[in-house]
Amino acid sequence: MLKKKKTDAPETTEAINDTIDNESESALADVPAEKSGEDLLKEELSLANDKYLRLYAEFDNFRRRTIKEREDARKMEGKDLITSLLPVLDDFERALKATENATDVAPVREGVMLIQNKLKNTLTQKGLQPMESIGQPFDADLHEAITNIPAPADDLKGKVIDEMEKGYYLNDKVIRFAKVIVGA
Repeated sequence: MLKKKKTDAPETTEAINDTIDNESESALADVPAEKSGEDLLKEELSLANDKYLRLYAEFDNFRRRTIKEREDARKMEGKDLITSLLPVLDDFERALKATENATDVAPVREGVMLIQNKLKNTLTQKGLQPMESIGQPFDADLHEAITNIPAPADDLKGKVIDEMEKGYYLNDKVIRFAKVIVGA
């Protein structure tokens, strides 16, 4: 084997130790210093706060969106009924125009009856049902008594004799109580 020529002067142990110390310091500078427990907790807290704020903002956006959707739904909930009643409104306008020049009442009356039937059919399709009250026993859950009159017959006592305003059901729920006269 060939021997290497020594060109450098022999180093002292102090020089070697200084070199080792400098290299270890530079190596330590490259490695991040360990964080203290307090720093770790602060970092966790900031992450938790950030997550909380994001969730809160997301929930707030969800709440606003659902409120807006509900308002829109409330504004448009009667749309089907109104669009189905528009032809009836058109018929009433045509009937009013026809009455301006009409001399005979019978055709006008017949036209109004046709419009009334069309309106009743449309409302029936939407779930409206008239309440039958005359001759029925008085029921405070269905009827509103206007007055009591002496019953013409004993079997009509406590029963509805006359109806001032008709009552109506909408999908089997009372939406308007019948205003009735009860026999006493």
